[in-house]
Formats: sequence, structure tokens, C-alpha cells
Amino acid sequence: MRYLDLPTHKRYSVIGLGTWQFGSREWGYGREYDEHAAGEIVARARALGITVFDTAEIYGFGRSERILGRALREAGGTDEVVVATKLFPVLPTAPVVQQRGVASAHRLGVRTIDLYQVHQPHPLIGDTTTMRGMRALRDVGLVDDVGVSNYKLSRWQRAEAALGAPVLSNQVQFSLVARGPMADLLPWAQRTGHLVMAYSPLGQGLLSGRYSAAHRPSGGVRAANAMFLPENLDAAAPLLALLREIGEGHGVTAAQTALAWLVHQPNVVAIPGASSVAQVESNAAAADVNLAADEFAALTAAAEAFRPRTGASAIPGLVRARR
Repeated sequence: MRYLDLPTHKRYSVIGLGTWQFGSREWGYGREYDEHAAGEIVARARALGITVFDTAEIYGFGRSERILGRALREAGGTDEVVVATKLFPVLPTAPVVQQRGVASAHRLGVRTIDLYQVHQPHPLIGDTTTMRGMRALRDVGLVDDVGVSNYKLSRWQRAEAALGAPVLSNQVQFSLVARGPMADLLPWAQRTGHLVMAYSPLGQGLLSGRYSAAHRPSGGVRAANAMFLPENLDAAAPLLALLREIGEGHGVTAAQTALAWLVHQPNVVAIPGASSVAQVESNAAAADVNLAADEFAALTAAAEAFRPRTGASAIPGLVRARR
């Protein structure tokens, strides 16, 4: 495992573990997963050197936090890991932020939340009041570092000014098929010692290479994702073929190559989920894949050539697929 050189109290592994699937009905993993597999995945992730564990209040309406907290305690406690969670993005005024922070810490079973993030920028409530609540939580030691999620660069910078201290991270959708952070978020983070956390780093599974127009996901979150329309899966074929080709040269899978592309870039932590112990092992191993400069460039070029149908134009296809 590799770790970032950041001015933080704990080490951030370049591969973390996202836990949206813990306790959430959207993924359809079920009770057996929540009660047994989740704990096994967390324990194995720790053994592999993963230190970043990300959840949110909204995941299963608190169930993900409870499951993760229990699993971390059973796997050795939280002294050596980064416990990250996110504020429920409704009415984030200072008093509400403080109340929700206390509730999240209680569900997680921790005295200090290592990274407390604002889950979404609020369209009406500014960051001045939100960050006043965050500052109060930091002052009493309930929160170590503050982060945001899904923020544009200008709002990230304004949030930091409102906090009067570094807003360490911005958690955004980032992958070979969602490269927006490379335009401004990531260059700024690299210049200033901030962190970009990449959620959906495999494009919700598109970059795993498991799916094709003839083998599409049948349910859950992926079935409603336009990326998995037959025409988009056909269009992704050249990118997936290159991922497999480069991966074979390193003795790894397409998914591991896609993760390696992400963490090849400084100041990035990828937080893929895991449905099994085998998957968390595969994710962790991606940290040790060293892509050559020309491989990174070739993957970037192939991703830029992939032009999926998304937005309003994809709605008829999604309706047909559901039928």
C-alpha cells in the first residue's frame, strides 16, 4: 500500500474503502452482507494497509455508520485509521451541523471523526454558517479535519475561507469516464497540499470490464445508470480493451488498471466499494501498479475518445431497458 504525504495526524492510503453499500438498500446486498461480509471486508482491508474508510449519514440513514463503526472496533479499533463520514445535506446551519456531527460520532462509536465532510453544497444556505458549525466541532475535538463533497473549486475555496482553516478534501466523482476534477480541482489540490477523494472510481463498475451490451446489469443502482445502455457499452469497448491490454502487461485486471490510473496522480485517494473480501484484495493491490507515462497517456486519450450518451438524450434508452 502507498500513502499520501499530507499534513494530517493519520496516514491516508491511496486506496480507501467506500461503504455506501453497507446497510443501503440501493445495492441490494442484503442482511447477510451487512452482518457478516461487511465485517470481513473491513478486517481484510485493514490487514492490507487500507487506512481510509468512508461513509455518510445518508447511507442507509445511519446504518452504514453503525456497521462500519462496529466492524472497525472488532478489527482493532480506530487509532490507526481515518474514519470519514459526511453530513446529511439538509439545512446545514451551524446548530444542525453540530447536532449531526455528534450523532454521527455516536453511531460510529468514535470520540473524534477524522474527516467530517459536507455531503453536498446547499443551494440556499451558504458555507459561512455551515463552516461555523464545523469550526465549533473542531474546537471541542469532535472533528479533526473538515472536508466537502461535490464542490466546485470556487466554492471549495470559499468554504475554506469561511472555516478559517484548511478544508482538507473534496470528494467528487472521478474516474477514467468522469475526468472533470483534472481540469481545476486536482491541479489546485496538488499545488496547495489538499486532497481529492474519488468516489465511483470504477464508473459504478463500467471500468471493471464485466459488462457489455450483451451482459448488462439487471438491477440496483447500475440499472438506472445511462453508462450501462447497450450503445454506451459498445462505445466503451475500445477503452475497456486497452485497460485489459495494459493490465495484462502488469499482471492485473482491467479494474485494477483503472484504479492505478487514478492514483498515478498525486493527491488522490480512490474509495471503491467492495462486495467481497476478494474484491477489496483486488482494489488494494492496485496501489502497487506503477503505470508508465505512456500508458497513463494512452488510457487518458482512450477515455477522451469515449463519448457516451447521457442526460436527457439517454432517458428513452433507460425506459426501454427497464421495460
